[in-house]
Amino acid sequence: MTGYLLFGIAYAFAAAVQPGPFQTYLISQTLAVGWKRTLPAAFAPLLSDGPIAVVILSVLSQVPEWFAGLLQLMGGLFLFYLAAAAYGAWRRYDPEKPAQPKSGAQSLFKATAVNLLNPNPYMGWSLVMGPKLLQGWRESPVDGAGLLVGFYGTLVAITMGIIVLFGAARTLGPRVSRALLGLSVIALGCFGVYELWMGGRGLAR
Repeated sequence: MTGYLLFGIAYAFAAAVQPGPFQTYLISQTLAVGWKRTLPAAFAPLLSDGPIAVVILSVLSQVPEWFAGLLQLMGGLFLFYLAAAAYGAWRRYDPEKPAQPKSGAQSLFKATAVNLLNPNPYMGWSLVMGPKLLQGWRESPVDGAGLLVGFYGTLVAITMGIIVLFGAARTLGPRVSRALLGLSVIALGCFGVYELWMGGRGLAR
């Protein structure tokens, strides 16, 4: 269980600190209406990811094991792509240009809608989380549960931290965000190598 738990924690950390539609929405709302009113939106992935996960897992559960190995190889390449994108964002990061606030009241349902229209959860569940969860669940339901707890517990916690950070310390927030981006590059690269190795083992069986 420990391995799956750590994988979920590391992947969630990398996903939470990368710039994207959902993160941009949360930061803009924090700057516009304050961190207290924005904080409930950190739970939006718990609502939006459910339908995505059900559809993708129902498809993946019907495919042969070699196809799951192929997906892990693709997942490894996808993680490298995310690492490259995070590295580019880290290099271009400008602390003097924070996200511009948008008008409108914050709500959990609006944040959920934003995440449903975000392509990252679909790619993540198809290429990384879905195959990994099925692999862990086949070994032991506890392993699968550990992956989910590690991922969503970390995702919500870090998202809440980002909201509080930008709400309470605007000058500190961008600097910390850039440092977190740098750490996400390392985490994504390491797990990209791991997924390529596991996918290669799956195809070699």
